[in-house]
Amino acid sequence: MREFIVEADGGSRGNPGPAGYGSVVIDPATGETLAERAEYIGVATNNVAEYRGLVAGLRAAHDLDPSASVHVRMDSKLVVEQMSGRWKIKHPDMKPLAMEAARVFPPDRVTYEWIPRERNKHADRLANEAMDAGARGEQWSASSSTAELAASVPTASASAAAASSSRRGAAESSGGGAAKADADVRAAQSVAGAGWAPADMGAPATFVLLRHGETPLTPQKRFSGSGGTDPSLSEVGQEQARLVGEALARRGTVQEILASPLARTRQTAAAVAERLGLDVTVEEGLRETDFGAWEGLTFGEVRERYPDDLNRWLSDPDAEPTGGGESFAATATRIAATRDKLIATYAGRTVLLVTHVTPIKTFVRLALGAPPESLFRMELSAASLSAVAYYADGNASVRLFNDTSHLRP
Repeated sequence: MREFIVEADGGSRGNPGPAGYGSVVIDPATGETLAERAEYIGVATNNVAEYRGLVAGLRAAHDLDPSASVHVRMDSKLVVEQMSGRWKIKHPDMKPLAMEAARVFPPDRVTYEWIPRERNKHADRLANEAMDAGARGEQWSASSSTAELAASVPTASASAAAASSSRRGAAESSGGGAAKADADVRAAQSVAGAGWAPADMGAPATFVLLRHGETPLTPQKRFSGSGGTDPSLSEVGQEQARLVGEALARRGTVQEILASPLARTRQTAAAVAERLGLDVTVEEGLRETDFGAWEGLTFGEVRERYPDDLNRWLSDPDAEPTGGGESFAATATRIAATRDKLIATYAGRTVLLVTHVTPIKTFVRLALGAPPESLFRMELSAASLSAVAYYADGNASVRLFNDTSHLRP
C-alpha cells in the first residue's frame, strides 16, 4: 500500500477575517512534494480555514492514489485532537467539515499528528500566499500535481510567481504599468493588515482575557487572591460563565483554553470549554496576586487595620501587602514570563486565558507600556472579556477591554 504525508494549515487575518488554506502531499520515503493545494476562501475563522486545508490535502492525496494510507501533520491541536476522536466536535461550523474530511479515506487509513508551527512551513506559506491574494482582492486558488511541479520553476512559490507575472503583464497592457500594479498591491496589503502591523507578519498570538465569574466575595469587593479561601463561583457566577461560553461559541475564534489553578477560574473555564468542545489546561502563571493578611477584607477594613502598609502599596509597586503577600512588581515579572512562554507556544493562534483582575490588568498595562499606577485606573468587571494581540516583531495591540455585552439581557 502506498503511503502519503499530508501537511495542512489555514489562517485568518482578523479571526474571523480574510482567510486561506494551504496543503501539501509528500512522499515519506523521499521527501518529494507530490501535490499542493491552496485557496483564498473569503472571510472565515482560523478553525474553518484549517479544516478546509485538511480536506483539500486529503483530496489531493486521494487523487494521487485512493488506496493509499495517509499520515496527517498539522499545527492545529484542535483539528488533530478532534479528528483523532479524543476531543468532541460541538461547534456547528466544525462538524460538517470534520465529516467531510472523514469521508475522503476510510478512517483506519488516516492517522493524525500535531507538529509545531515551525515544522509546518510549507503549508503555512501556501496559506499565506492565498491570504495575500485575498488582500489584493482576488478570488484565488492554486493546485499542482507531481508533473506540474516538475515542469515548473524549481521553487515552491512558482505558481505564485507566475500569477504575479501575469498580473503585471495585464496591468502593463492596459496602460497602468508594473509600478502602478505593485503600488496597488502594497496598498491593498497595508489596508488588509491587522492594526498598524505589516501584512506579512502573519497571524498574531491573540490572548482573549476572561475574568472569572462572581464568587460570594465579588459583590462585597473583598480582596480575593491566591492566599485566601479559594472561593467557588456563586450561582450568579455560574450563569455568567454560561453566558460567556455562549458568546464565544458564536464568535468561533478560540482554539485553546488555559486557566489559573484557582477554583473560580477553573470552574469558569470548564463551563466555557464544555460549550466550545475544548479541554482546559491549567497554567500556574495565571494565578491571582497573593494579598497576604488582606485576603477576605474590604478596602475599608484594610485601611483601618493596616493604614501605613496600604499607603505604601498604593504608591510603590515593590511594596507587598501585609503578611508577605505579592507585590505588583513581582506579579508583573510573573505575568511577563508567562506571556512570553505562551506567545512562543501559541504563535498565530487565539487562546482564551481565564484568570483574575490583577493578571488581566497587568497584561494590558504591559502591552500599552503604561506605568504601574495605571492598574488603579482600570475597571474590570466579573466575567468581562479583554484581548491583546502579539505580533512577530514584538509589538502588541490591545483590541478589547472590559467587554460585558454578553452578560446583558
